[in-house]
Formats: sequence, structure tokens, C-alpha cells
Amino acid sequence: MWINSCKDGIRLSAIIQPRSSKNEVIGIFNNALKIRLTSPPVDGAANKACIHFFSKLLGVSPSEISIVQGLSSKNKTIEIIGLNEKQFREILKTKIFY
Repeated sequence: MWINSCKDGIRLSAIIQPRSSKNEVIGIFNNALKIRLTSPPVDGAANKACIHFFSKLLGVSPSEISIVQGLSSKNKTIEIIGLNEKQFREILKTKIFY
């Protein structure tokens, strides 16, 4: 499953595609949420952009979002504190068409 509940929120699998023309959620691919980001994968820029993208998308503070696995990979596990799976899916439905 690409999204799971954890102690204080949710964890999700994401595939990050850096150096894209715009920041956007593409959809579900290979059991992960595919995200395109404009930042290059240099010096953690894409990781920072990923956290800020999710913060803006979900309306939560960047401090509530962390990359818990895959800091140097395009395949990441992202933890979001304060949201449950149902809330996350509802936000995705209103922000993207998946």
C-alpha cells in the first residue's frame, strides 16, 4: 500500500521527479504517489522543495512533514503528522484529479 497510518499521522511512498517544468502531483505509479518538482536534486534542494510542496498542498506546517527514508533517492517515504489517511485522500481529491 502506498499510504499507511503511523503513530501520529501517515506515511506514504512517493516517487520524486526533479527538474520538472512545474511542481505537481501526477498520480499513483508503481504503488507510490508520483510528484514532479522544479528543483534540481543537488544539495538537498529537491528534498526541501518536496517538504514545502506537501506543506502548501496539504495546508500544514513544514515542520509536520519529514522524509524518513530515501533522502538521496527518487523513491521516498514521507511522514506527515496530524493527518489521517482519510483526510489526506480527501485533500488529494480536491487538489488533483485522482
